[in-house]
Amino acid sequence: MSLKILIIGKNSFIGINIYEKLKKKLDIVKLSFDTVKIKNESFFKQFQFIINCSINHNYISKKYNALYDFDLILAHKIKFTDCRYVFISSRKVYYPKFNITEESRTNPKNHYGKNKLITEKKLQELLNSKLLIMRTSNILGLKKKNKRRIHKTFLDFFYQNITANKIILYNNCYKDFLSINQFVNILFLLIKKKAYGVVNVSLGKKVYLTNIVKWLNYFNTKNVEHISVNKGINCDSFTLNNNRLKKIINYKILVADLKKDCLEISKKIFLKK
Repeated sequence: MSLKILIIGKNSFIGINIYEKLKKKLDIVKLSFDTVKIKNESFFKQFQFIINCSINHNYISKKYNALYDFDLILAHKIKFTDCRYVFISSRKVYYPKFNITEESRTNPKNHYGKNKLITEKKLQELLNSKLLIMRTSNILGLKKKNKRRIHKTFLDFFYQNITANKIILYNNCYKDFLSINQFVNILFLLIKKKAYGVVNVSLGKKVYLTNIVKWLNYFNTKNVEHISVNKGINCDSFTLNNNRLKKIINYKILVADLKKDCLEISKKIFLKK
């Protein structure tokens, strides 16, 4: 029997991609947070897994307030059911450095990271072994047309710069990236294994921003200005150790696949009709 999954955040970037890539493998229902927030416990009992991809803008930009915590609201609704909950956390709960493990000291520097960490702890108290916390590295992928992202990603900054005919080269800066395809594949395998606890979801390798920019710009035929920088919003270098993840799933997380997906993104950006 196919697992029945509820995705909350039907217009979110991650929610749309999970649905489109896994709808033939899983029994998936995709709804908005406004739709499910009025549902009672009996509604959620039909699902084996719940994945929340929706978020309140105030949760990103302001000090923690339980009223903005969609995940906590949902966790209270399912705490007496058998539903498993997937919480998409962030690498921003850590201080950026090389080879961060799940046991590394958490040290968030902004409201978003601090709020994610607070939510993690509250969900652990409520759901215990029914909870999977995915501390996720940077995810690259194109959003659907006219679907607004609630906060900007590296790809958004790239597109913004390209529109202004310039390329920002971040000297010696590296990050841990995953394409949205890799992320969804990992999520699917974690669900199949009924994984729980805290897991770093990442490539586990240094990917220099100069390479990412080169791959994303591959099909651009216009002459652009190249600007080198040594600091800024995109220069907080880090990698997440993914040894725990690799012990759970049998899946090769390769730089070559990330590059392939970046080239596909470039093709869609620059060769679109």
